[in-house]
Amino acid sequence: MTNPTQLSLLQDEIRRRYETLSKRLKQVARYILDNSNSIAFDTVASIAAQASVPPSTLIRFANAFGFSGFNEMKQVFRQHLMEETVNYTERARLFRQTSTDDSVAPEKPAEILNVFTLVNSQALQQLAMQTSAEQLDRAVELLNDAENIYVIGLRRSFSVASYLTYALRHLERRAFLIDGLGGMFTEQLSMVKPKDVVIAISYSPYAKEAVELVELGAKQGAQLIAITDSQVSPLAAFSDVCFVVREAQVDGFRSQVASMCLAQTLAVSLALNNAKEL
Repeated sequence: MTNPTQLSLLQDEIRRRYETLSKRLKQVARYILDNSNSIAFDTVASIAAQASVPPSTLIRFANAFGFSGFNEMKQVFRQHLMEETVNYTERARLFRQTSTDDSVAPEKPAEILNVFTLVNSQALQQLAMQTSAEQLDRAVELLNDAENIYVIGLRRSFSVASYLTYALRHLERRAFLIDGLGGMFTEQLSMVKPKDVVIAISYSPYAKEAVELVELGAKQGAQLIAITDSQVSPLAAFSDVCFVVREAQVDGFRSQVASMCLAQTLAVSLALNNAKEL
């Protein structure tokens, strides 16, 4: 079983809707499905020419799948390449290969700091605008009523999960970090019950262990709070509350500032809720 990614989910959606597309959009769909490795490198004009459609058709195709433009859709293919490239030096090289004239990579430490500060600020503003008060209230209510709280976050998500477990423990909550020590992922979640809450944190490429644990928690009747990066994330289908967090990214390196901000928001909100009840 391979980990689902935003690209694989997009490709599945294109295949599923293929027969409903117009003739021109089908041409784009066929080209994209058959040439996914080159989409990140080619220009819009080149892709349009090779798919035998005008550039405007690429924009219509992207819009049909929920993107504001084709360049935004291209970022899914570009991000996939970054995710597949584990070595950070190689990832930086790949970023330069796929950069356009409008996205010149920062070189000096001060430049990198300035760019990360800017894009993280934008990501935090987006988080505040796109996260509803109802979602936050519901999540805090679930955490407040939970007998036990199980927190899942693997690989890149581990630091966020660790902080959230730490914060919940300081609120005297029965919080448990599912880290799979010794390969015991299932065993660590085997005691989950309907009055418990599972917090699952995972971003593309979604850790298959996290997805499997979320399914287990759902089967046991536990409530699920998901922190992820897409409404079509495998975690979203099982969640009672789903927070979609768009992290900042520079040179193919994604930040965790927005996710940490959300985790801290949940912890502090729960603390204030506890204070009211005293």
